[in-house]
Amino acid sequence: MKTQSSATASPRIAVGGPVRARSAGTLQAGLGVVAFSLTFPATAWGLEGFGPWSLVAVRSVLAAVIAGGCLLALRIPPPARRHWPGLAVVGAGVVLGFPLLTTLALRTSTTAHAAVVVGLLPLTTAAVSALRMGTRPSRTFWLAALAGAGAVGVFTVRQSGGALTAADLYLFGALLVCAAGYTEGGRLARVLPGWQVIGWALVLCLPLTLPAAALALAHEPVRLTAHSVAGLLWVAAGSQFLGLVVWYRGMAAIGVPKASQLQLAQPLLTLVWSVLLLGEHLTAAAPLTAAAVLVCIAVTQRARG
Repeated sequence: MKTQSSATASPRIAVGGPVRARSAGTLQAGLGVVAFSLTFPATAWGLEGFGPWSLVAVRSVLAAVIAGGCLLALRIPPPARRHWPGLAVVGAGVVLGFPLLTTLALRTSTTAHAAVVVGLLPLTTAAVSALRMGTRPSRTFWLAALAGAGAVGVFTVRQSGGALTAADLYLFGALLVCAAGYTEGGRLARVLPGWQVIGWALVLCLPLTLPAAALALAHEPVRLTAHSVAGLLWVAAGSQFLGLVVWYRGMAAIGVPKASQLQLAQPLLTLVWSVLLLGEHLTAAAPLTAAAVLVCIAVTQRARG
């Protein structure tokens, strides 16, 4: 009887571990989405006192200082040589490319219009992941992803009045480089802790961002205000480091395609923050779009890849 009891108990342990790991991964990826949803409003605050080049360079330097301090304090050895090319892709995509291109776009674009990028990012990340890592999500997954991206795209374009601006080139470029950085970071987070992935990527970019910060600060005027300082601190510590730490951990646990679909909620969260922090106005379509997006997220999370 004891043997039968132990035999029937063991499968529950085996199944319970992966289920808890997936739940924890989903929670971590969701926290990353919340952190990222504040990036555009915080950037808008930062641009009140900093030039675009100064804001991007200084945020990267501050994030690198935080990450480097953690790596030194914990005496983390440098990653193996084979990981450095992937870290370079992460650095080019999420440390340099996406912050710079979106910051340049936000000089003339509203946060609502810039949210189009985030609405299309999950689908782009899933596509890049399929090409880079050989993942093959199911047809149901792709249909739900397309539906969610379409709903977010229509909503955010309508919020911006439906007009294309010069900032769109920056936004589409940011979309591509960020998807590549997310995919490579998710792959590396399977063999390295997520915080070390973004930490080493930030440190790797420091020889570029440090002189860039000094040069930009010397040529762009700086006006320190409560908004500009708060915005800078958030995009450096929250968006650039802490948000990416939990995001990469979540992607490593549940996979890049499924984690990327959680970002379908990010534009709507950004619009909420835009109302609360920037005084922008939303249309009555927001609740309907939110409901449609949540349904799509539920489907993608249940669809088998």
